[in-house]
This record gives sequence, structure tokens and C-alpha cells, in this order.
Amino acid sequence: MTPRERVVAALNREKPDRIPKALGFFSQSLPAIGNKAPEDHFHLDVGFVEFNPPADQDRFLEYLDRLPADIHVGNYTQLQTYHEWDYHPEHQGQGPLESIQSIEELADHIFPDLTHPSRYRGLTREVARWHHKGLAVAGAPPHLGGQLFETACRLRGFNTFLLDMLVNRKLAHYLLDQLTAIMIHNTLILARAGIDILLLDDDVASPVQLMISPDMWREYYKPRLADAIRIAREEAPELLVFYHCDGNFTRLLPDLVEIGVNVINPVQPDCMDAAAIKQEFGDRLSLWGTVGTAMLWDYGTPRQIRAEVRRRIDTLGPAGLLLAPAYDIDFTPVENLRAFADAVEEGYP
Repeated sequence: MTPRERVVAALNREKPDRIPKALGFFSQSLPAIGNKAPEDHFHLDVGFVEFNPPADQDRFLEYLDRLPADIHVGNYTQLQTYHEWDYHPEHQGQGPLESIQSIEELADHIFPDLTHPSRYRGLTREVARWHHKGLAVAGAPPHLGGQLFETACRLRGFNTFLLDMLVNRKLAHYLLDQLTAIMIHNTLILARAGIDILLLDDDVASPVQLMISPDMWREYYKPRLADAIRIAREEAPELLVFYHCDGNFTRLLPDLVEIGVNVINPVQPDCMDAAAIKQEFGDRLSLWGTVGTAMLWDYGTPRQIRAEVRRRIDTLGPAGLLLAPAYDIDFTPVENLRAFADAVEEGYP
């Protein structure tokens, strides 16, 4: 099988020639491996495409470059999108729309223009490039411009938006309608570019439970996600839909299946019971991730990583599984990443 065939088979819950692997659900930059591309160095099965960052960000990039080397700020593309929306994480939860009191005021707000062709120029060529290399292609809307709950919380402030959903419901629905229109626009662009896997993500859970009730999620988010998935599939019927949420979102799984989600991620082993999920939903959902805690990745040994991979293969494989770290690997020793990649290839059949 080619990597693309392997991924598509596995995520469609068919038996692949071996379990596919990735290092997350977005493009990774790993200075420890030099100029080598991670997908080549670790023989990964998935390539990722993303929208172009906004133009005219020189001042923002200068700010990032001035930060001390020991300050970790995350993915540059994601942070550039934050800047475009006038959201600044360093402001400790204050959102650029926090002072708005009415729908009329919100209607006057001008959201960033994500419709200009410069934002997705070259996307179709990049998909074709990955396909030419034999890899499956996954693509996500911009970090702001693809999420609903997280974006609304960033724009309104976390506490303010939680109150909106309780006592200012019309404003909350109006804001989410605007964000859903942007998300649908971007998912259509990705579907038309020929991706295999649409990556949707929204962190609505803590390590132990949802941050909002299932009923509230069903009112505000389920129908909007359902619309985005339905419209994307009208454009690309074979599209696989992936949903990421950190923490424990087990209570949402029946709803996610109902609206057409095929794959869940990261299924963190210290938050969710992957084996129980496999037993109950294995004929309807595939798992992407499942491997390791943050402590294991950053402070464990290669031997421990190999043992963790073996456990996942034995309890979750082979069909319906793509193995990947269940946590970010920004500070993970490269030896642990090599142990992961080797163990996946050695572990099955």
C-alpha cells in the first residue's frame, strides 16, 4: 500500500498493511533533525496543507523575533492569525470584542477577510505535491476562522462568552453564525483543493470533563458543525472528517458520529479510555493519536515509548487506528520520536 492508501483504509476501518502514523495533526517543525522533512525522516503517512498567513505582518514577526530564546510561543502561522483577529494571548483572557453589549454593535464589527485568493493560493498544488509523493493529505481551516467555541472565547474573553451562552443567548448565536460562515467558506476551499481528511478542532473539554454541558454543545455547536460537514461532503463525498478536542470529550461521541465525524483525536490516554471507545464505537469511529502522556513524551525513555506504542497496537489495532502522539511534541527528545516511528513500523503485522 502507498501511505495514502494505508491511511484511507485505516480511517475507513479497514485492515491496512501496517498501522499508519503521524506526529500530530498539523505540520511539524523539528530543528533537531536538521533540514530533513519530518515526513521523510520518520516515514510518516500524512502530509498537511494550511492556508497562507495574512500579509503585512512585519511588525508582528519583529515582535516574535525579539522574544528571548527561552520563551516558547508556539506555531508562527497560528500566532499570525491571532494577530490578524486582534487577539493577544498575553492580555490574560481579554478579548477584542469583550466590550460589545448588543447584536447591533457586533454587526458593525468587521471580521478579517479570509476570502482573498492570496490566503489559499497554491493550496491545490500543495495537495497535488503530497499526493505525488504517495501521502494522504489533511488540511485544516485557519486556527481562527475554523473553530467556533475557541474563537468566540478568544474574541469575547472566556468568562464573558460563557456568560453569553447562558444569559445573552441571541448575541452568542449571532457571533457563532458569523464564525460558522467563515468556517464553511474555508472548509469548502479545502474540499475543492482535493484533501483526503478535513481537520476540524475545538477544545471544549478539560482533562476530566466537558467545559460546557452536552446540551449546551448540542444547542450551539452540533448543528453548525453538521452544516459544515454536510456542505464539505457535497463538494467531496469521500472526504474523511476528523475532530480534535483535547481532554475528555467522551460524552460527545454519539453526537459526533451522528453528524458525520469519522475520526477523533487525540484520545489522550490520561483523559479518555481508548479501548472502551474502540469497543463501543469501533464500527463507526477511527482513532488518531492515543500514544503517550505529556510527561512520557518529554521525560520518558525510548524504551518506554516503544512499550506504549506496543500497548496501543495490541489493544486498538489494526483497523480504525492511526498512531500519533496524544500531546504536542515541542519539547520531546528526538530519540523518543525515532523510537515511536520505529515501533509503529515494527509492531504490525
